[in-house]
Amino acid sequence: MSFNQPCSATLEFLMRRRSVKPRDMAGPGPDRAEMETILKAATRVPDHGKLAPWRFIVLDGDDRAPLGDLIARALVLEQETSETVAEKMKGYATQGPTLVVAISSPRDTHRIPLMEQDMSVGAACQNLLVAAHAAGFVGSWLTGWAAYSRTVADGLGLEPQEKIAGFIFLGRQQDAPTERPRPELDEVVTWGWPQP
Repeated sequence: MSFNQPCSATLEFLMRRRSVKPRDMAGPGPDRAEMETILKAATRVPDHGKLAPWRFIVLDGDDRAPLGDLIARALVLEQETSETVAEKMKGYATQGPTLVVAISSPRDTHRIPLMEQDMSVGAACQNLLVAAHAAGFVGSWLTGWAAYSRTVADGLGLEPQEKIAGFIFLGRQQDAPTERPRPELDEVVTWGWPQP
């Protein structure tokens, strides 16, 4: 295997990648073999110390509904939300055909700073999205209240130091998405040494 070969198609692909709302996705999502390839790509990220400070929970089919139930229970427990409002959230996990819960799993006793481990988690999530799109699927990386809920984290079996980095929905594109506003480079890039 050769590494880091120029690939203009990859650059063109990155310039056209666009997230799609989970509710706008069609099925089916990736099968087991496709998902394994996507996840292998997700793990090929910068990872100072080779810690692999991330892991993934893949839910599809009937495995998604229990997460919706868990989120609804957590809303009532933590936010004192009414049962009626919580009931509406049960469908959150079933919006897209496949749901990957990305877990930040830092080694908090290691010399590598936690911030660097968190950045590796973000890179893994982005690689997962890019790999899914390259495999012919669409995706969306969401967080929201449930990503920060300890009740949801505990219900998913997370360790005390672990956090949900996001809910990544995967499926197939139904309608072509429209472009969203992107920043102008002059708004986010400084060329040369910064002037006071």
